[in-house]
Amino acid sequence: MLDAKVTPLIKPLLTPLIKALDSKSVTPNQVTLVGFVVGILAFPFIILNWWNMALGCIILNRVLDGIDGELARYQRSSSSAGGFLDICLDFLFYASIPLAFGIADPAEWGIPAMVLLATFIGTGSSFLAFAIAAEKFQIDRPQFANKSFYYMQGLTEGTETILVFLAFCIWPQYFATLAYLFAAACAVTVVTRIAGGFSTLDKVERFDNKAHRTASSTENEL
Repeated sequence: MLDAKVTPLIKPLLTPLIKALDSKSVTPNQVTLVGFVVGILAFPFIILNWWNMALGCIILNRVLDGIDGELARYQRSSSSAGGFLDICLDFLFYASIPLAFGIADPAEWGIPAMVLLATFIGTGSSFLAFAIAAEKFQIDRPQFANKSFYYMQGLTEGTETILVFLAFCIWPQYFATLAYLFAAACAVTVVTRIAGGFSTLDKVERFDNKAHRTASSTENEL
């Protein structure tokens, strides 16, 4: 929900870093991999209850995640392979945070962690499944024209997820409550994405089939 509003505000702040990395011949994929390694370090830190360290890793992961795409566009090296790597590692990072909390305290945090992970599967699968169909029918998304894949919006997107992760580390004693609340919001996203995605694809397919039949009829008349 917030990604489309936050992204334009962040881009100008990253410009000096982008230019510096480009001058050192750093590639976007290298930034993606480093960002993932940094982010996944939050996993053991959460288990050890080293909240400040985990918080720092999450923040740095997100900064690097913003840099890789902007660097690719600056270098004119955007690619499907890079976008694929980025989204796969992002989802692995997202899943690692609630998993870490579940391991850190199975008795108190295990169930809310599992519930949150289940809703993450729903948001992620609906997101990616529609992206595949959107590519097939070449459906545009002007809000995220620079993305290497179709970016389907929802109530819970990257910005909201990271804010919740930060809240987890700042107030770990409220993890269960925050996890259940965010899981509920993710469930809303799943329902709206499935309903909206089905409706959109149904309309596109109907239009595509109608256009195909019209073209076939015209060819037969000729």
